[in-house]
Amino acid sequence: MHLLISHAAPTGLQCQAAIAGLALPHLSELLGLLTPTAPLLGSPDTLTPLAERLRANNLGLQGADGLVPWAATDAQHLGLTKVHGDAGWAWITPCHLNVKSNQVQMDDPQDLKISTADCESLRAAMKRYFEQDGITLHPLTNGTWLAFGAMFKDLPTASLERVAGASIDAWLPRQENARLLRRLQNEMQMLLYTHAVNDARSARGLPTVNAFWVSGTGTPATSPLITTERLENVDALRHAALCDDAHDWTRAWQILDSTVLADLLVRVKAGKSVQLTLCGERMAVTLELKERPWWERIQRRFSTASPQQLLQTL
Repeated sequence: MHLLISHAAPTGLQCQAAIAGLALPHLSELLGLLTPTAPLLGSPDTLTPLAERLRANNLGLQGADGLVPWAATDAQHLGLTKVHGDAGWAWITPCHLNVKSNQVQMDDPQDLKISTADCESLRAAMKRYFEQDGITLHPLTNGTWLAFGAMFKDLPTASLERVAGASIDAWLPRQENARLLRRLQNEMQMLLYTHAVNDARSARGLPTVNAFWVSGTGTPATSPLITTERLENVDALRHAALCDDAHDWTRAWQILDSTVLADLLVRVKAGKSVQLTLCGERMAVTLELKERPWWERIQRRFSTASPQQLLQTL
């Protein structure tokens, strides 16, 4: 079993300040029993967040920053690459943008809760405009479509995690082949403003869909990496971290400690194979169960960093 806890130490000031007061007894005990491996370094400035990079590595997906081929992999699974090829795929995510005096901010698309019928209605309305720019739209999930077009080939894009609940300005693609996307965004804002789906959402007090975000671009490697044990992603901290809500983030950590980490501790004490990765923006640390001499085990109990000390380094 290999668990990845993302957003373990977000960069928001409120959550950072809350780390010192966390009470995580099961994590504390796990730190005394597990051995850390070499950390993986990241940065809040990368297009691909560190947790997303870890998930990609585990699946054998290779790609430069902003070019992890998530969309192309989905297209492969659906058999669409047999028609269009592997290069030029992207995720298109309907979203709601708030225009403020000094920035444009995106609401978390997961909070839109678009129904299957509404998602398909929006895709059908937007489809011909995309086709005029050489982009084919395919359904994927209630909150994301697959898109194929030459403009997406080798176009680095920022993960949705970078813009959910944040300003989009620093993450917009500025390359020449993104120029058509900016024009298409403007067209879609005008189209969506009077769309029946948005009229119905407004009547129900729901946020409208007034834009889209492009991500997941990249071309799959011809020889994917061979992966080992599948990573289990735990994102219970995500929403509070993106909102920099220290109260909810602390509460989510406490629930994780009393459930997921308590169960993991039982496995460790039973001698079962276990890996735990704690991931922040700057660093991810993986801890695993290894055989050690009895004296080293005792020594570690007195020298292991506390959960608070470890999280403050991530």
